[in-house]
Amino acid sequence: MSNTIINSTKAQYLKDYQVPPFLVRNTELTFELNSGFTQVTAVVQYYKNGEHNLPLVLNGEHQKLISIQLNQQLLNENDYELEEDTLTFTPQVDEFELTIISQIDPANNTSLEGLYLSEGAYCTQCEAQGFRRITYFQDRPDVLSTFTTHIIADVKQYPYLLSNGNKISEHTLDNGLTQVTWQDPYKKPCYLFALVAGDFDLLTDSYTTNTGRKVALELFVDKGNLHRAEHAMASLKRAMAWDEERFSLAYDLDIYMIVAVDFFNMGAMENKGLNVFNSKCVLADSQSATDADYLSIESIVGHEYFHNWTGNRVTCRDWFQLSLKEGLTVFRDQEFSMDLGSRAVNRIQQAKIMREHQFAEDAGPMSHPIRPESVIEMNNFYTVTVYDKGAEVIRMLHSILGEEKFQQGMQLYIERHDGQAVTCDDFVSAMQDASGIDLSQFKLWYSQSGTPIVNIETHYNEAQSIYQIKITQGTPATADQPEKQALHIPINVAFYSEDGEPLALTLDGHTSNEQVINLTQTNQTFTFDCSKQPIVSFLRDFSAPVKLDYQYADDTLAQLILAETSAYTKWELMQTLYIQHLKLNVENAEYVYPTLITELLAELLSDTRLDKAMLAEVLKVPSFASLLEHFEQADVDAILRAQNALALHIAENLKTELTQVYQNNYRQTYQYNGEAIAERALANACLSILAELATDQIQALIVEQYQQSDNMTNTLASMSAAAKLKAQSSFSQIMEDFNQKWQGDALVMDKWFATFAKQDNDDILTRLDQLQQHPDFNWNNPNRVRALVGQFAMFNYPQFHHKSGRGYQYLAKVIKRLNSINPQVAARMITPLIQYKKLDQHRQNLIISELKKLAELPTLSKDLFEKISKSLPTS
Repeated sequence: MSNTIINSTKAQYLKDYQVPPFLVRNTELTFELNSGFTQVTAVVQYYKNGEHNLPLVLNGEHQKLISIQLNQQLLNENDYELEEDTLTFTPQVDEFELTIISQIDPANNTSLEGLYLSEGAYCTQCEAQGFRRITYFQDRPDVLSTFTTHIIADVKQYPYLLSNGNKISEHTLDNGLTQVTWQDPYKKPCYLFALVAGDFDLLTDSYTTNTGRKVALELFVDKGNLHRAEHAMASLKRAMAWDEERFSLAYDLDIYMIVAVDFFNMGAMENKGLNVFNSKCVLADSQSATDADYLSIESIVGHEYFHNWTGNRVTCRDWFQLSLKEGLTVFRDQEFSMDLGSRAVNRIQQAKIMREHQFAEDAGPMSHPIRPESVIEMNNFYTVTVYDKGAEVIRMLHSILGEEKFQQGMQLYIERHDGQAVTCDDFVSAMQDASGIDLSQFKLWYSQSGTPIVNIETHYNEAQSIYQIKITQGTPATADQPEKQALHIPINVAFYSEDGEPLALTLDGHTSNEQVINLTQTNQTFTFDCSKQPIVSFLRDFSAPVKLDYQYADDTLAQLILAETSAYTKWELMQTLYIQHLKLNVENAEYVYPTLITELLAELLSDTRLDKAMLAEVLKVPSFASLLEHFEQADVDAILRAQNALALHIAENLKTELTQVYQNNYRQTYQYNGEAIAERALANACLSILAELATDQIQALIVEQYQQSDNMTNTLASMSAAAKLKAQSSFSQIMEDFNQKWQGDALVMDKWFATFAKQDNDDILTRLDQLQQHPDFNWNNPNRVRALVGQFAMFNYPQFHHKSGRGYQYLAKVIKRLNSINPQVAARMITPLIQYKKLDQHRQNLIISELKKLAELPTLSKDLFEKISKSLPTS
């Protein structure tokens, strides 16, 4: 009944997959929600999957077994074997009904897996293996069942009793209790089961599909937050319409429900018909949420809705196939956001995730393909590789096939596999069969880990009027795979003349200034016919998740930056220019940044045709995490110094221009639309750069914006800019004012915690300890912990990587504490410690020392054991 950690560290392997020996026709669950233990009765119709004499092995954790009945006959303890996490017996019949009664303790379930309490409301999280905390069951995604769910509770205390599917009955029982019954007509794996019981505010709406089905939409939020639910509801309706228009997929039930809870390990969960969301991914109004929050909510609401077909109606055969649903659905939510908003800025954010997080994962101890080969703890599958690199693999498929053939492949995939649990191979086969394009080599992206490096050499032969591009690909050995093969890599290129005009070149009879080079060999040369020497933009729009090794001259970069027709690629080329000179400064502290950088920025800022939100991204100096990827072993202090010097160089040389752009784009009256979002982004990017100057004039501007702000976007930008000021009095005053205004609203206060956590201040660790005493901080709430300690470890690079090692010690102390509270959160927060290989040897030794101490914990969770054991040196 306790949260004692089950520490079975045996690895599971994809190659060992076997079909389930028993399948399920129907599952009937009864929950009796009491103030103490909750009693769960599971009545399950089993049948053998083929001819065999294998036992039925049911998964079960953290519950007290009360009784088992086989075909209504009570079994005694000699009839089955009960172990710490399994219940096993061998039935003598091919079909049978098993009734299991057990008790669970949601009130003390701080892991937030299975059934637990979130501020007085019952809710569930069953993916990946949380259902085994509810009842004994075959907790695997390839066992599909229809579900009928009875919830018995005091309806005065819990007015809303919700589960999957359609509500088919509600009636009053004795002792003031009410029983509500839900029935889901679609077979699903148990990880998609959901139950919610609580007292909420309810926002209702409806949507009529293109098939004529009228769908009731219900969004449940904590009392008092109804005014913050409207954006999520509008986002849901936009997602439903978009999925019909772009993918021809319409919703299939008569009701769609979303419940927002504050205690949640992830962002949201796509349970069939009843999505459970982290409240930060639902609640928004202009006073409490930033533009980034609004856009994130729209994306996440879309993501979970899109899972209805890519994840629910067609699901995974096993958890090694997780990218089947997540990579595909991330691609779909990315396209949703790009179709509705700025395609360039969305692509920039996607590329940043890959370069700042996924490339590091590829190079670290937890490297794995998007379809991993082995795992100890299934929760460790939820990675940027599986999700975001998985989406990039789908995007490459889309690039190779084109929209029309890709959509034909999607339709074939759904038609073939609706109602099934399938594999990544099944998806690729559908794409290949629908398009007629051989994807056998492309499938290597699913099984090969690591970040490919693409080296390019070019040569123009004026006499023969040909331009040659020689490309070499290679993927460095990773922790899980020493040997690599050549991949199918689509490389988008564009050609321009020296005066910046598009230039058409001919390859294999196809003439265009924009082309896709399909690299399929280790070494390949592409020969173009052309009348004059071009300048070339490579890997446009980040057409493949690779590192590009090609040295541009500064003047060529300048020409391309101004000539490029792709807004994303303008940003990309500007990043390339930044990085080339940042590396020079890292190598030589006396290096002076060239005026070319600010001259180009000035020209871009004056171009009224450009996307202002993209220009805001152009003004941002490359992050520490992205710069690490350009060094075999990094000098942390030199990188930080180089970043600061570049930001100051821009601020000093463009003070007048930045001030003017700020004034032209700053609005005192809030509006929420694409134009206003872009203007706020650009104005606040200018303010952030100007804050580097820390003059009295800039300080006054920052304080004035904070005081005048009527929206959280400008408020938070002011707070972040004030954190850079040398005169800390302004920052302290702003932070105290914010605390007075928002204390008690924990979700908003997360922004306050995060702003403190990211401040480069030598007393930061003392401040972190003090903030843990704040009434809005709660160790049991993942949002609070991530906002404070997570932001410190992930984004306060100067203090986290302090040479003394105190930042590493602090995070290790927090992880030790979280290990016994919420192992899943602890495992996700350890990432900055295990990705240490690119740091200097001194810092590596400090981190290894902390990891060894954590490894010695007697109750180390499986989640942490896997990551730590793979991270420590083998000798």
